Amino acid sequence: MSVQRVLITPDGWKKLRDELHRLKTVERQEVIRLIEYARSLGDLSENAEYETAKQKQSFIEGKIQEIEDRLSRAEIIDPEKITARDRVVFGLTVTVEDVDSGDIKKYKLVGEDESEPENGFISVTSPVGSALIGKRVDDEIQVRVPGGIKEFLIIDIE
Repeated sequence: MSVQRVLITPDGWKKLRDELHRLKTVERQEVIRLIEYARSLGDLSENAEYETAKQKQSFIEGKIQEIEDRLSRAEIIDPEKITARDRVVFGLTVTVEDVDSGDIKKYKLVGEDESEPENGFISVTSPVGSALIGKRVDDEIQVRVPGGIKEFLIIDIE
């Protein structure tokens, strides 16, 4: 079984590392204090504060493991080092026109951890992202969306 790599930009890598640091140094310490306080209240069998703190601890530890796993499989791709910009690839920004409405949108293709569609950052594994990969300026793509099929024309790659 091969390890599935996680594509990520340098900014995305930094955000994940920062989140991991925060979880380990702030969140983990806070939940330890909550557990200690809950224990001081006495009987643990009917202690809602203790149960809540333990659940939060479990969530934090799971999140730490998840981020450590993703970082261990990360392949950092720096868009600044991509010289060929004649095709859409991970890390580049693509300007598209909605063929039906004429609306123009810009999307930066990023990894799943960096996806913020409302801010123009879309995952390469999303329907639009995967349809864009490998395409050139003036290519049209069709994407299945909840409302049917949308068509986009690629007008710029940067």
